[in-house]
Amino acid sequence: MRTNPHILEVSAHSWLAKLSADLGRQITLKDVPQDVLFAFKQKGFDAVWLMGVWEESPSSRHIAQNDEGINERIKKFVPDYKKEDIMGSPYAIYGYSVHPTLGGNEALAHLRGRLNEMGIMLILDFAGNHLAIDHPLTLTQPDIFIRAQGEPEDKNLFFQTKNGDWLAHGKDPYFPPWTDTVQLNHFNPKTRQLLLQRLLNIEQMCDGVRCDMVMLMLNKIFSETWGKYNTFEYPAAEFWPDAIRAVREKNPSFIFMAEVYWGLEWDVQEMGFDYTYDKTLYDRLLLSSPQDIQGHLTAEHLYQMRSIRFTANHDEADPITAFGREKSLAAAAIAYSIPGARLLTRSQVNGVPLRLPIQYAAAPKFYDEEVYNFYHKFLDIINHPCFHGGQWVMKNPRKTHEHDNSCLNVLSWVWTQMTTIKIVVVNYSEAPANCFLNIDKVPEAETLNIREEFTGTDFTMRSGEAKSKGVRLDLNAYEVKVFSVDF
Repeated sequence: MRTNPHILEVSAHSWLAKLSADLGRQITLKDVPQDVLFAFKQKGFDAVWLMGVWEESPSSRHIAQNDEGINERIKKFVPDYKKEDIMGSPYAIYGYSVHPTLGGNEALAHLRGRLNEMGIMLILDFAGNHLAIDHPLTLTQPDIFIRAQGEPEDKNLFFQTKNGDWLAHGKDPYFPPWTDTVQLNHFNPKTRQLLLQRLLNIEQMCDGVRCDMVMLMLNKIFSETWGKYNTFEYPAAEFWPDAIRAVREKNPSFIFMAEVYWGLEWDVQEMGFDYTYDKTLYDRLLLSSPQDIQGHLTAEHLYQMRSIRFTANHDEADPITAFGREKSLAAAAIAYSIPGARLLTRSQVNGVPLRLPIQYAAAPKFYDEEVYNFYHKFLDIINHPCFHGGQWVMKNPRKTHEHDNSCLNVLSWVWTQMTTIKIVVVNYSEAPANCFLNIDKVPEAETLNIREEFTGTDFTMRSGEAKSKGVRLDLNAYEVKVFSVDF
């Protein structure tokens, strides 16, 4: 992948449902039209994360179809929805084989080959913390799970199998248990060997994995969460470094992406992960000031390069709902024009102004034209090589007047490659702002030709003035500008 790669999250079932509806016939992964895949390439995506391809749990489907919250959320936007369009959670995995309705393993292999021919990598999910509640191993190997010795006090945390074993549901310690999952025991060597073998099998099917809830598998976190019920010794080493090493012995270019929170991102990067979620940036874009955002972007360079920037994924509210339309676009301009991997969702790019539950397999029928147009223009802009091979430097906009501090709400940076400069400017506030912005690395005696990328507006400026005084900018609330300078 390129430096600062673009990754598109695609919900496999709703994607194929939309294609099937549009084309009037059943589409599997093998039948995806070439022009659809070419559009991924044309918009600059280096990888497609195909979410939700694995074998579905019958119990998880039953739980989801009868979950009042899931049904109410769907009904709010799709009053005439069909209950059969509700599937089991993609993260209550019954088996690491491709779901039959998607075409099975063969169809996935065919799709991967076509994507790879275009230079696009295929990324799939690996949920190492838990399996589906009805996974066959709950009956044949109950010791690989967290198991209560006798009937547990907390019946909400455990369930009883047909064989009479009390096994724990998967759990984040800060939230209620996921009742359609069963918790793996990561201190059992047999469990670790099983997970490693699953990873080695998945390596043959794709070019990388997005690993779900990675921090829950770290020794310290696991011990704090499950120590009361664990009977195995505290391991001498973490699972991930050895697992990543084993996979890379077979495929040195295999990509590991981690969903990780709680300030553990750097720890996980040091274990060998190529990229880790940057939830801190997301939260600051949502809740903090431009100064806090700028402070976050001064972190160590390698950490920045290995962070996954996003304003949308299947766990977060859709950006329009979370941020509001104008702010969501400004947030996207920030997240996707700085160093690091840039994760977008298919719904986000297509301007879908809602996030239905991930269990809903039908395709959304809504989209926001303004949002759609922004993303398609912006993707073209940041696909330029300068945003991938250039040098990135933060800018400090200056006041236009002694008593006007609105420049503090303006975030800006410059990408420089050879004789090309790209300057991103965002007024990240709900009020107008103005500033002077110096353009430093330009020839002294030449006239600069400057183009604003969104509007296509051209203007000229003397190099000396650009360096000493700078360009004056008057920005509306949440306005985004990208300037291109070639010399």
